Amino acid sequence: MTYPKGFSSFGTNIGIKDKTKDFGVIYSEVPCKAAAVFTKNNFPGAPVIVGKEHIKSGILQAIVINSKNSNVATGEKGVEHSRSICRELGASLGIPETSVLPSSTGVIGVPLPIEIILPACSRAKSMLKPDNLEEVAEAIMTTDTRRKTSTRKIKSDRGEAVIYGMAKGAGMIEPNMATMLSYILTDAEVEGDLYGILKDCVDSSFNCLSIDSDTSTSDTVALLSNGLAGKVDSLDFKRALLEICVDLTKEIARDGEGATKLIEIRILKAKDESQARKIGKSILNSPLVKTAIYGGDPNWGRLVMAVGKVFDEPIRFDGLEIYFGGLSVKGADADTRKKLSDYLKKNSEIEVNVVLNTGHYEMKFWGCDLTEGYVKENAYYTT
Repeated sequence: MTYPKGFSSFGTNIGIKDKTKDFGVIYSEVPCKAAAVFTKNNFPGAPVIVGKEHIKSGILQAIVINSKNSNVATGEKGVEHSRSICRELGASLGIPETSVLPSSTGVIGVPLPIEIILPACSRAKSMLKPDNLEEVAEAIMTTDTRRKTSTRKIKSDRGEAVIYGMAKGAGMIEPNMATMLSYILTDAEVEGDLYGILKDCVDSSFNCLSIDSDTSTSDTVALLSNGLAGKVDSLDFKRALLEICVDLTKEIARDGEGATKLIEIRILKAKDESQARKIGKSILNSPLVKTAIYGGDPNWGRLVMAVGKVFDEPIRFDGLEIYFGGLSVKGADADTRKKLSDYLKKNSEIEVNVVLNTGHYEMKFWGCDLTEGYVKENAYYTT
């Protein structure tokens, strides 16, 4: 694994819930140009409230994350807890508290065990290690079954720069800006509007993701650039950043709670982005489509239903084309249905192409099947 210069980090267990890693810190030796996007949920977590304040300057130098407890629906006390975490970590690292981005993920409605977290913040500086981002990627996990990371190298005026991304998320995911938590770090010096670059990439990746149609209260994607590897071409950077965001999006979908299949839906020949997004999300969020794919049932009528229930985007049935893995499904005979069923049963990555024939716009969306495992995971989440 190749890491961006100038970042050190750690992930550890401090006893928030169990013995798995639950606390992580990322620190840059110099201040970073930074941008972030957050959840649009009307009940954002306390760290999101504080994070929005701290990112206004466009400068961050550290990220602090705890898992197993989201610090959401905890009122003013929760906001003060997030502020005190930033103060304590800032004091340990010798940086302003406003240069710290806080994040929390886990169960909603439970106060943070601040008496455990603050002492961990005060010890942070002594625990930092270079080239150690995998520990953080593990510490931010909740119901995830594995770490999710992606890297790219791009040319810089000093040789080479690195972009490193990590994410967590397996349930309560239909981002309206981002995913549950994602942090992208680079030693590239990026000129121009960093927020605009990040937002464009998020809109074509994380915002095209759904596992269960539920938008988290804690969603955050943050991008930190410390510039230590030199200047890069902004278009090269954006291209590489998008690749990382798509990688992480697919990893989240593949690791959806109870999932057995990654679903990629391509909406082709749409009128515009709005039409493509509405219909893509309608298909992706349909429990009937998701369960059919899980069971290997080529019940293509469910896709027709999902397209047709987007009431404000009527599509002519005669012009609608639907394909599973390149096989046309409309009016499929018995032999074709057998081939379609075999495709669904034998593959862990399912490609669905839906051709609207209303224009020339194309978009991709990612999700997963719906299984008994999702119900079991969420029926007893806090008990």
